[in-house]
Amino acid sequence: MSTHTATIRWKQDADDHFNLGRYTRVHEIAFYGGTTIQASGAPGNVPAQFSSEMAVDPEELFVASLSSCHMLWFLDFARRAGVEVQSYEDQAEGVMEKGADGRMSITKVSLRPRIDATAPADQIAQLHHQAHDACFIANSVKTVVTVEPAS
Repeated sequence: MSTHTATIRWKQDADDHFNLGRYTRVHEIAFYGGTTIQASGAPGNVPAQFSSEMAVDPEELFVASLSSCHMLWFLDFARRAGVEVQSYEDQAEGVMEKGADGRMSITKVSLRPRIDATAPADQIAQLHHQAHDACFIANSVKTVVTVEPAS
């Protein structure tokens, strides 16, 4: 078992009208190792004056965590199989929509990794399958996660 932490910090701006719903959604996320990022509600979900397009929103973090977890497992399995990976890039995409229960959720995440490696396509596909099965994050969510490797 392991524990993972993040510290979230938000503070009301001087010109906010919190009780009227007019307040900043911009906040800070600090991680254990010292990395800090600026986060915000997604600009498509929050009025522009209360969000930041430069910040990372929770939906992006969710998609990124799935992509990152898959990549780390892929690289590990490739190393174990003796496959030399030169580069890995994923244009991951999450779809948020209203479910049958009327609640919004990210229902599907598509991982689209492009890999430069010295291995045949069938071996790369097998490594993706292993990585998907091992990914802690994918195993933790009800979202459908598909891996669509670029050729």
